Amino acid sequence: MRNGKSAEALEYLQHAAESNQQNPYYLSFLGVSVARAQRKWAAAVKLCETALSLRRGDAQLYLNLAEVYVSAGRRDDAIAVLDRSLMYLRADARIKRARANLGRRGSPVLSFLGRGHS
Repeated sequence: MRNGKSAEALEYLQHAAESNQQNPYYLSFLGVSVARAQRKWAAAVKLCETALSLRRGDAQLYLNLAEVYVSAGRRDDAIAVLDRSLMYLRADARIKRARANLGRRGSPVLSFLGRGHS
């Protein structure tokens, strides 16, 4: 994926995730590759969220979900994920750096409504 070969990575990660469905890394990186190669945002988010539900204390899984959200044009959701990750991983430099790169969260359009999506 790092060399811009998302389609090739997608095929490899699909096989890896199928062979070990409980591996959060395979699921999370499959989500990133689905987002990059196919632009299937909902499927990519679901894979990354499933990975996070398997292992909450891993910074890379939060970073992957945030990357998928940014790719999908959902910057505020990426910020929320990174902010939430700091509850579990206060000292992780990668999370702090990614959060700083996204800047401040914009003001809500309707200030009397919460930010939740319920």
